[in-house]
Amino acid sequence: MMQRLGLVCLWLLMLAPALPAADHFIDEGMMAAMVAEDGALLQARIRPLSPEADEPIIFELATDPDFNSPRRLEPVQAGPLTDHIAKLRVDGLQPATRYWARPTREVAGVRSLGRAATFRTLGGAAEERPLRLAIITCMNYAFFMDGNPHAKLPPYAGPDKELGFPGLAAVLERQPDYLVGTGDNVYFDHPRGPLAARTESELRRKYREIFTFPRMIELLAAVPSYWEKDDHDFRYDDADWTGDEEPSPELGIRIFHEQLPVVDPADPEPVTYNTWRLNRDLQIWLVEGRDYRSPNKMEDGPEKSIWGERQRQWLMETLAASDATFKLLISATPMVGPDDARKSDNHTNIGGFRHERDQFFDWLLASGIDLERFAIINGDRHWQYHSIHPTGVHEFSCGSLVDQNSRLGRAPGDPASTDPKAEIVQPYLQPEAKGGFIEVEIAPATGNQPALQTIRFFDSTGKLYEEVIRGRGAR
Repeated sequence: MMQRLGLVCLWLLMLAPALPAADHFIDEGMMAAMVAEDGALLQARIRPLSPEADEPIIFELATDPDFNSPRRLEPVQAGPLTDHIAKLRVDGLQPATRYWARPTREVAGVRSLGRAATFRTLGGAAEERPLRLAIITCMNYAFFMDGNPHAKLPPYAGPDKELGFPGLAAVLERQPDYLVGTGDNVYFDHPRGPLAARTESELRRKYREIFTFPRMIELLAAVPSYWEKDDHDFRYDDADWTGDEEPSPELGIRIFHEQLPVVDPADPEPVTYNTWRLNRDLQIWLVEGRDYRSPNKMEDGPEKSIWGERQRQWLMETLAASDATFKLLISATPMVGPDDARKSDNHTNIGGFRHERDQFFDWLLASGIDLERFAIINGDRHWQYHSIHPTGVHEFSCGSLVDQNSRLGRAPGDPASTDPKAEIVQPYLQPEAKGGFIEVEIAPATGNQPALQTIRFFDSTGKLYEEVIRGRGAR
């Protein structure tokens, strides 16, 4: 452990800009997230002067990396009640503008500066520009560090292990404009058994393990992010609100809000479903799949729901109102699949939540939304695929980011799948058990060329497996 900490500190010193001799680094990761046209959430994990102390942290904001004439925001407290995380929603920003932000604190008259994170505010519906979006899921620290005993996969053994998941470096190399984490960002229930995380301090430790990896710090300082949660970073595998096993639903939700920049800490009634108009040609929807769900074991039918009535209505209303060229529904769990037949916690599962899925797909057809310009991108499944439901709905699974957490997938017609009759068309199924991620690239219209959306499947080294180009037909 001490060896890892030493390597981490050395890497952070290499990454950080030179500062006056009196200054020292105060944070273990600075990021900007949930970026809008006029604002963003800023978050820094503070290296505390004392474990028991509350410290006033002031974020500085500038439109240049040297922070000439920075705007100093109101102080926020970072202390044991927030796991020494400083978080603030900043508003009043200019659209389509590059910003830099950093945390600062003052002790005995000496001002200390943290590392800077950069982000570009959204341009909104009027902006036409190229754009890249990276989408990841399933970051299993225990399997990466110690191996996957279920799949008999050894731990990662590269000399760069202390830097973190290689897939994070592969994502950053693609230089995306934005990043989406679709849930299972940490695994509370791994390792399984007595070592699983159940208490507040244990859940917090799971986040620190991953989000203080040097590669994660570097990626999130350079790329603004959007986040969802799923079962493993809610409670445990396939969890709903039933049962007394720890952690409780309330604790899992609170720690998610605390550890990642997903909601404004000043909002008394935060929700974690939202939509973002990235530019003229792309709008994304992030849905919440755990907070409002019915029990998994409830009989499927009109009353059973993953989304809940309020979120479902919001989703349909905002989809129908959007004039974006391409619409992406980013779901923590699959809606098309195929998935394993044994499961019961998602929209593909027989006896799971198919009724809600089928009603939503029927609504898509009736709404007139162009299914060649609408797609679902899902996390949760540990393999990559491109599948087409009989209704014409396309789904793209980003697969696990971590090699040790990957597996071979279920193909249509597999008797152990949710599609034993092979009703789903599957143009692509990942050919090997390998970690990776999805990239969505938007090319705006030029001359007679319409706007194009390219969806690419990469492995954890950045090797391109497959790409799908959409939008060639007339709009």
